[in-house]
Amino acid sequence: MTTAAGSDAARAAAAQFQATYEAIRAQIARVVVGQGEVVEGVLTALLAGGHVLLEGVPGLGKTLLVRALAQALDLPFSRIQFTPDMMPADIQGTNVLVESEGGGHALTFEEGPLVSSLILADEINRATPKTQSALLEAMQEGQITAGRRTIRLEQPFCVMATQNPIEQEGTYPLPEAQLDRFLLKLLVGYPLEEEYHAILERTTTAATPSVDAVANGAEILRLRAIVREVPAPRPVQAHAIRLVMGTQPGNALAPPIVNENVLLGSSPRGAQGLLLAGKVKALLAGRFAVSSDDLAAVALPVLRHRLLINFQGQADGIKPDRVIQEVLAAVPPPHQAR
Repeated sequence: MTTAAGSDAARAAAAQFQATYEAIRAQIARVVVGQGEVVEGVLTALLAGGHVLLEGVPGLGKTLLVRALAQALDLPFSRIQFTPDMMPADIQGTNVLVESEGGGHALTFEEGPLVSSLILADEINRATPKTQSALLEAMQEGQITAGRRTIRLEQPFCVMATQNPIEQEGTYPLPEAQLDRFLLKLLVGYPLEEEYHAILERTTTAATPSVDAVANGAEILRLRAIVREVPAPRPVQAHAIRLVMGTQPGNALAPPIVNENVLLGSSPRGAQGLLLAGKVKALLAGRFAVSSDDLAAVALPVLRHRLLINFQGQADGIKPDRVIQEVLAAVPPPHQAR
């Protein structure tokens, strides 16, 4: 393939990616008011092949967003409302005794809601560690294990989990190993004043907005392949690595705020997440190469849940986002290195 032909193919791939992305976002906007960054983050996670954690108080439209996304993609959708008494079999599935036509009985495996494409894991931190571990297997391995039965989950498969940052009574905080499996953590905030009018008009009148299917699972898999094909120059890879190392206490690249307030920094999955989310950002800008600016644009949602603030930092009100901002300032791109 000639260089010109390769450039044309790259531009065509980026254009296809943008067109499908915009079509999906337009359908979501028919029912979800505002929350532009959250919608972009959810689509980024889906198209990069990752999972997303949505944090916000109840009533902000998190369930509505995920349901609208499933409708726009014509994908199987399951909503799991986690509770402390839920067991792994409740989400994976279990063997049930079924009466056959001849009067006998046979054991048949009844699939649980986890066997789907888009999973809304509502209030995930209310599930016990045993149930969370079943979800973790599905997120990491793309399969579930029930007894001696292993079921491969069809792709695309994406878990979109929610948790309430305020109400912690009766919850089981997610372990760092499970948090690390989420590509992004998105903070869902309150609407703007003018957005409340649109919300009320759409939810308190007889007219009910609908969502049309504009893509399908096969199309999502093609877009994921395009994301993987976006090149990441060596200096950009080096910047992603150095940003992650800058979050690790005791590292030479870590600024003082990290050494003083961070107990645990990002793992290598943070660097992987920066590149994957950065590639989506590049494609949305019409470029077929990821840049350091793309990494900076996605650093907060990619890294905020991978930092564990120590007791002193919590007492001083230090938030992960502030730490990441200072790491970005202390670890400039290679061409800007001091």
